[in-house]
Amino acid sequence: MEERKNFKHLDTIAALFVAVLLISNVASSKIVKIWLFEFDGGTLLFPLSYIFGDILTEIYGFKRSRKVIWLGFFSAGLMSAIFAIVAFLKPAPGWENQQAFIAILGQTPRIVVASLIAYFSGEYSNSVILAIMKVKTKGKHLWTRTIGSTIVGEFVDTILFVLIAFSFTMPWSTLRNVIISNYVFKVGIEVLFTPITYLIVNKLKKIEDFDYYDKDTIFSPV
Repeated sequence: MEERKNFKHLDTIAALFVAVLLISNVASSKIVKIWLFEFDGGTLLFPLSYIFGDILTEIYGFKRSRKVIWLGFFSAGLMSAIFAIVAFLKPAPGWENQQAFIAILGQTPRIVVASLIAYFSGEYSNSVILAIMKVKTKGKHLWTRTIGSTIVGEFVDTILFVLIAFSFTMPWSTLRNVIISNYVFKVGIEVLFTPITYLIVNKLKKIEDFDYYDKDTIFSPV
């Protein structure tokens, strides 16, 4: 099918993708516990970025998805930089929430670097795997590539983030438990949302009258 540039909902999906990424980064400042799982608050929302990533690649193709992934990367980097600058600036007289601001939004450089590297590597892996599987399956069995790509992407994301952010700061047994609990939860969200993903993908394909296959795509990250 011939490519065309005027899509009705590509910008909307891209905006939601970036919004989920930024909101989850801020929410990650709080550690929550649900049943037996302990994880940062951003984990509740971050898996949705993979669902939006699946939708972008499935319908619009790898190259458009890659552009949105880079947009999210630079947006997250800019947000972290602004938070750091604001935290560094001297508070105005009478404003007594400096320590609270730093505690919630004052991320350490190591956490920022870990987050950005893990995010891009995971989302890029997710998009590549989905695009390749779509061609291999001839567009059939959507669930195999949305779940399959997430299994790979979330594994890369979780491993890189935890190891870069927390290596040598806590015992290996704790790192292992954090990796496992975060990974299982994130993949579980993808599986749970599979019926909704099907509905959105099928609806958007009809609205956009577009369904891209990355048959001759070079999967370069840039």
